[in-house]
Amino acid sequence: MAISLSRHARTLSRRHFLGTTGLSLVALSHGASRFRENDRPAFPDTPFSLGMASGEPAPDSVVLWTRLAPRPLEPAGGMPARKVPVRYEVATDEGFRNVITRNVAFAVPELAHSVHVTLEGLQPGRDYFYRFRAGNEISPVGRTRTAPAVDADPSKVTFAFASCQNYLDGLYTAYRHLAEEDLDFVVHLGDYIYEIATRDRLRAHVPDHEVQSLDDYRIRYGQYKSEPELQAAHAAFPWIMAIDDHDVENNFAAEIPQVEPGREVDVEAFLRRRAAAFQAFYENLPLGLESRPSNTGMRTYRSFTFGRLAELNVLDTRQYRANQVCGPADEEPTREVPCDDRLDPSRSMLGAEQEAWLFDSVEASDARWNVLANQILMFQRDAQLGDGELFGMDHWDGYVAARDRLLGGMTERDVENLVVLTGDAHINYAADLKEDFDDPASRTIGTEFAGTSISSGGDGTDRSALDEVVLAENDHLHFANSQRGYVRCTVRPEQWQADFRVVSQVTSPGAPISTRAGYVVENGNPGILPA
Repeated sequence: MAISLSRHARTLSRRHFLGTTGLSLVALSHGASRFRENDRPAFPDTPFSLGMASGEPAPDSVVLWTRLAPRPLEPAGGMPARKVPVRYEVATDEGFRNVITRNVAFAVPELAHSVHVTLEGLQPGRDYFYRFRAGNEISPVGRTRTAPAVDADPSKVTFAFASCQNYLDGLYTAYRHLAEEDLDFVVHLGDYIYEIATRDRLRAHVPDHEVQSLDDYRIRYGQYKSEPELQAAHAAFPWIMAIDDHDVENNFAAEIPQVEPGREVDVEAFLRRRAAAFQAFYENLPLGLESRPSNTGMRTYRSFTFGRLAELNVLDTRQYRANQVCGPADEEPTREVPCDDRLDPSRSMLGAEQEAWLFDSVEASDARWNVLANQILMFQRDAQLGDGELFGMDHWDGYVAARDRLLGGMTERDVENLVVLTGDAHINYAADLKEDFDDPASRTIGTEFAGTSISSGGDGTDRSALDEVVLAENDHLHFANSQRGYVRCTVRPEQWQADFRVVSQVTSPGAPISTRAGYVVENGNPGILPA
C-alpha cells in the first residue's frame, strides 16, 4: 500500500520531507531535517504523558497526533528548545505484524513539541493501528478508522458526540465508558478545556488563575489531557473537533471578549489571548494543517462525508458572530424587556463566508442524512413558566434572523433529513426544529439532539426545575435531562437513533453507564419519535 503526501504538504518545500522507504511517503509535522540514528534524546519521564490521538477521518486519510511532554504541567512540557525526531508506525493489525509504513516526523518547540501527521492513500472504511517512539520511549497503541468511500452505501455508521469537560466539576467517568463503545468516530462540540480560575469545586485547576498566555493554555491542556479516561477515548477512535467559548473565554463573540460590569474592554489584549488559545487548541488536538491558526484566526468549519449515508458539517458559532445583545450573555432578558436587537437581520451567527460555505455544502450533498455539528442551542427555548418568555442571548435565540436564514435556507434547498448536534448547555435535549416555533402546527424542518456535559455542572440530576419549565413551555421539545454523559448515534439509511448515555455521578469514581432515553428520526419524516 502506498501512503501519499497530503495535498497540503505537497505545497511545502521539498526540504521539509524525508525520503521514502520502499512503501510510502508521509506528511511530516511542520518542518524536518534528515533523521540521524544517533539523535535519541533522553527524557526525565515518559514523553507520551498526554497520550496520542487521531482525527479528521476521510475515506483515504486520517491525522495522527501526539505531543511530547514528560512534565506536562510545565510551560514547555519539560522539553528542550529544539526539534526532536518522533518515529511512528502504522499497521493494519494491533500486533503490528502487517506494518504499512514506518517513518519520522519532527516535534518542534514552536508547536509545543506536538506532531500532526496526515496519512493519505489509506483504504476506506477500515481500522488502522499506530504508535509513536521518541528516543527509547514508545507510546501505547492507538486505533483509528477511515470513513467509508464517498460512493459507498454503508448499512450503518455509529458515533458519539460529547462536550463540556470542566476539570473542576468532576471526573471523566463517561469517557471510560465511551472508550468501550463500538464507534466509528467521536465528535467533540467544544469546551474541551475551561479557561476559568480555580473555584470552590471538586478539583483544582493548574494554573489556579484564569488562563491568558500561551504558556497558561499549554499547561491547562497538559492537565486536562493527563486524564487517563480522556486518553483512552482518544486512543480508541478518530475525533472530529469543534471549538466553543471556554476554549478561549466564556461567551466571547468574534473579536469581542466577554463584557462584564466594571470591566474595561481591551480588544487588542483579547486578540492576543484568543491567538494563544487557538494556538494551544491546535497543538493539543488531532487537527489537519488547514486548521493551523494564522494571524487572522483559525478555520475550524469543514465537512466530512460517510459514504452516501451522511454528511457532517462542523460549524464555528464563536469566531464570526455578532456580539450578544440586550445585556451580558449570562443574563437572559425576556421579551417583556424589549429586545428587538435579537431580531435584527443584519446580525449574523456564522458570518457571511461560513454561511455561504454551508449552503454550498448542503446543496452539493447527495447524502441521506445532512448533519450540522453546532455548539449552541438552535431550537427556541422559552425558560419562563407561564406568562412572558425568557431566552438565552448567547444561543440562537439571541440571533433569530440568522436562525431563520439558516433553517429557511435548508428548506429552500430541499435539504433532506436535517439533524443538528449541539453541546454547551450541559443538558440533554431532543427537539423538533420548526418553521415557526410559536406555532406547534407549523412544518417541522429537522431535528436537534443536544448532549449534556461530560463533567461540567457536577453530578447533575435526572430532571431539574429548569428542565420541567422548558418541557412545559416548548411544545417542540420532547426530552430534557440534566445528568452527565454523551449521546450515541446509530445512523442507518431508514432511521437515525440517538441514545442518551448517562452516568449517575461524576464526583466519585466508578459510576456505571446507562441509556436514559432513546429517540429516532425516520428517513423522510422529520420529527422525533421514541425509540
